[in-house]
Amino acid sequence: MKMVSFASGDGGGVGWLEDGEVVDLGRAHGIWMMTVDDHLWMPVADMMDAIAAEVSTPGILADVREFVVDHDLVEELLVEDFELLAPLPLPPRIIALGLNYAEHARETGKEPPEEPIFFAKASTAVIGPDAPVIVPQNVGRVDHEVELAVVLSLGGRDIPRAEANLCVFGYTVLNDVTARDMQSADMAAGRPWLLCKGMDTFAPMGPWLVTQDEMPDPLEVDLALRVNGETRQQGNTRDLIFDIPEIIHRLSQYVTLEPGDVIATGTPSGISPIRPGDVIEAEVEGIGVLQNPVVATQ
Repeated sequence: MKMVSFASGDGGGVGWLEDGEVVDLGRAHGIWMMTVDDHLWMPVADMMDAIAAEVSTPGILADVREFVVDHDLVEELLVEDFELLAPLPLPPRIIALGLNYAEHARETGKEPPEEPIFFAKASTAVIGPDAPVIVPQNVGRVDHEVELAVVLSLGGRDIPRAEANLCVFGYTVLNDVTARDMQSADMAAGRPWLLCKGMDTFAPMGPWLVTQDEMPDPLEVDLALRVNGETRQQGNTRDLIFDIPEIIHRLSQYVTLEPGDVIATGTPSGISPIRPGDVIEAEVEGIGVLQNPVVATQ
């Protein structure tokens, strides 16, 4: 399923795409619940609720969708006059990887790492499709970084590599916008990367989340990024130094992972500056295109 978070006149909610239209999952789930006797009532108001519902009753989201289609309820449950938000507008955490493609490491003047390089982006940096990336004054060069992002449904500690995929709810596109001059200064001084990576609007995410069952296994998908229609980045997740099961396994050795955590898996080579007036298109095969304009701080 292609799942979305949306805002509307009624306040918004969570839904899925059906032939390009958004179906209200919250309403659909409520109708479906009235037809079954062996489930406790569990409202689905946002993406975190949808994740919790799927964990509680595996396959429930597909069951709701099948029920809606089979009973010709799609048109009745369509959402009108909505705005797409990031799939998780305020995720519990965003944990990202640095230099997880060998060619990207080399273009920054470094050798591919022997251990994963983990860092955090602020959850408040998240914006959705078509929302502007705001470049503050006096930060110097700011770059794009297209990435495949993993959204977790299950957490825990010391997750074995063989069980890591059981923790994945789905995938989305994340643009790890980076204040590059600030990052270079931070690295030279041994400082963390929170500010250069976590400024407001520096984590565009979307346009939707694709559930794990609709993505290939093993996960080998193309990534691309265009600025004003010009291709700047191209890659494939087969070239990840640390693949998704390894990332989850290694990270969970030190950090208790939680449902809704977002893991950005790294960017391929081709990073370059973005400037006010640019339009960025970040694309991951099987998910879609995340588009955001770039503007300057007023």
